[in-house]
Amino acid sequence: MLFHSIEFAVFLPLVFLLYWFVCNRNLKAQNAPLLVASYVFYGWWDWRFLSLIVASSLLDYVVGLGLARQENRARRVTEYLADYLHLGP
Repeated sequence: MLFHSIEFAVFLPLVFLLYWFVCNRNLKAQNAPLLVASYVFYGWWDWRFLSLIVASSLLDYVVGLGLARQENRARRVTEYLADYLHLGP
């Protein structure tokens, strides 16, 4: 889906309405539809790359949880490890 396509012209207002009016109760309720919408947006172009984006998101989430529990020295090692895993061996 390209930004200047008809599909995006329909997709964006639907996501905005869902985000603003349906899920305005709390932050977690707003973030879940945005995450799903972003996966749909990127998967629309080529579904084969969707697994890479989902894996990258999961890696970032797990690293973020780990960073929240670590001290400064261990954080740096975790950040370097996450960068290495994102860029590949």
